[in-house]
Amino acid sequence: MASNRRAFLTATAVGALAATPTTATAAGPRPHPATAPAALAELLDGNRRYATGHSRHPDESRRLRHQLAAAQHPFAVIVGCVDSRVPPELVFDQGLGDLLCIRTAGEVLDEAVLGSIQYGVEELRIPLVLVLGHERCGAVAATLAHLETGTPVPGHLALLVDEISPAARRTRALPGDWAEHTMTAHTAWVRDAIRADPAFMSAHVVAARFDLDTGLVSLLP
Repeated sequence: MASNRRAFLTATAVGALAATPTTATAAGPRPHPATAPAALAELLDGNRRYATGHSRHPDESRRLRHQLAAAQHPFAVIVGCVDSRVPPELVFDQGLGDLLCIRTAGEVLDEAVLGSIQYGVEELRIPLVLVLGHERCGAVAATLAHLETGTPVPGHLALLVDEISPAARRTRALPGDWAEHTMTAHTAWVRDAIRADPAFMSAHVVAARFDLDTGLVSLLP
């Protein structure tokens, strides 16, 4: 993640993507939390609604769609997995314009992911980045299968296995569920890698685990 690897993402290029902020009105979007603690609280509150079957499905009106056509002001970046069972807008009970979602298999980082996070943090002034792992992750399962059998990984899947393998090797000797240990270790590593990058120093970065059975999100230490 050295800075020269992101050299293409200049301030001018990113600035062209950003819209001029506007102030919410009574007829406009609901006010978004302005600080990282408030943003995290909003996410966890929304997740509790989702997990208990009380989702509100906010911010989906036709009027809001028209307003968002001019500008967006999401309050959190979610770095999550492509798994179809873990859509962040549903998991956190949020709507249009609320979250900037970046999804790769196993939350694997690459230059496109890092550039997208930088866009959210620097240009949209988003205060919170949440890395969301989940149980029974297919990318983790593929990594463990490769380490156990040594079977070559085809095509582009090799990148996923290469990125997740360090967490799998670190946790292999731990008692219990190797896949679970790998997922949590890798998710925490992604969080720490983002935290350590100077491009994201203005944001608060946390990691969390999504439970497919209960629907609940829990923060990782």
